[in-house]
Amino acid sequence: QVQVAESGGGLVQAGESLRLSCTTSGPNLENYAMGWFRQAPGKEREGVACIGYSGGSTSYADSVKGRFTVFRDNTKNTLYLQMNSLKPDDTAMYYCARGPRIARGSCDMTYIYWGQGTQVTVSS
Repeated sequence: QVQVAESGGGLVQAGESLRLSCTTSGPNLENYAMGWFRQAPGKEREGVACIGYSGGSTSYADSVKGRFTVFRDNTKNTLYLQMNSLKPDDTAMYYCARGPRIARGSCDMTYIYWGQGTQVTVSS
């Protein structure tokens, strides 16, 4: 069973930054597409940022383009989400998930292994 763990959430003010991290157990992260998703109360889960296995392809939700950056350090088996210029609308539980093996960076794929989430709250 693959374990996925997120960290780095917290309470910040609008305009500030946060960096989320995600680590997984099991096979090396480098062989898998990875993604960040979020779900706010009363809303459906949405794909925020996804990255291909090699890090060469990424995709972002329109609402975060230009503010969020997803990147990976395969030597540390860690995925990151750098979030800048945070807005109150970014408030949600953020989840990391492992996608298919040797896949491009797309959030529109089947992600099988999920973490428990880390809460991000942005105050106005």
